[in-house]
Amino acid sequence: MTARRPRVRIVNEELLSDNWYLLKKVTFEYQKENGQWETQSREVYDRGNGATILLYNRQKQTVILTKQFRMPTYRNGNESGMLIETCAGLLDKETPEESILRETREETGYQVNRVQKVGEAYMSPGSVTELLHFYAAECTEDLAEGQGGGVEEEQENIEVIELPFHQALDMIHTGEIRDGKTIMLLQYAQIHGLLEAKTNDRKPQHILVAGPYRSGTNDDPKLIDRNVRFMNEVALQIYDRGHLPVLGEWYALPLIATAGSTNIGDDIFNRIFHPSSVRLLDHCNAVLRVGGASQGADEMVRAAREKGLQVYERVEDIPLVEQDSMKRRHL
Repeated sequence: MTARRPRVRIVNEELLSDNWYLLKKVTFEYQKENGQWETQSREVYDRGNGATILLYNRQKQTVILTKQFRMPTYRNGNESGMLIETCAGLLDKETPEESILRETREETGYQVNRVQKVGEAYMSPGSVTELLHFYAAECTEDLAEGQGGGVEEEQENIEVIELPFHQALDMIHTGEIRDGKTIMLLQYAQIHGLLEAKTNDRKPQHILVAGPYRSGTNDDPKLIDRNVRFMNEVALQIYDRGHLPVLGEWYALPLIATAGSTNIGDDIFNRIFHPSSVRLLDHCNAVLRVGGASQGADEMVRAAREKGLQVYERVEDIPLVEQDSMKRRHL
């Protein structure tokens, strides 16, 4: 696919303010669909990118939110100026995940170490450059190691509030929660059942076996075949525990052959092999990491954790599905 020709030419940037963040007036030429160019100007506010997170307690059926004064809302009809929000903050020379873990500690006092990436969104693209990274994380009371409240030198006066999940959802309809990022994360939690009781311990799972395929083989077909046989044997053990195993190779290799690949690592192979496993993750409940060093397998584990999937390191860690329930499903 050829890249689309840029339709924008920057003509001038005028700095209007750098008192807090950067506010610029950008003059540019924009090419319309009929091919004509027209000159436009827009004010662009650059405050960096940010991250936000929904903390939820499945056992208590609650969500942990924050409450603080927001001057812009006060100036636009919010009589108290107070806003109920998910924990959030700007990135400070950190990755989005590092940033949100820090913000979680500072604002709420919760020490979480694993988060689920939900997505990204431009929250006010007409004037603000910020791209917001969305996360969710399950927490329990024992993870509350501090009082939260924010950083005093940054003049943060944040109240930590814990609400029943159903009440938080109702507060969207009553207007008590009007923050966009918070509404998005609460609705995400509702749609994806984040606060529903886990039942994977009693239900069969679709489990992806991730292990070395080419790693350490120097592309020797016999050694590659040995790796696949090993993963197939592991898959059989998963099946015997009452689950449905799958290897990315089961999908990718027939497609690669059909597409006309002639060598391992050629363009066709690379176009299908790893990407097919990434797609497969969207249809799995968990990943089992097996075997030795493998960059591809490690990438699958990382992607699985970002999606909030269970990651097992031993077959023995996978719950055994009760045989009685299996028999009932076959009747």
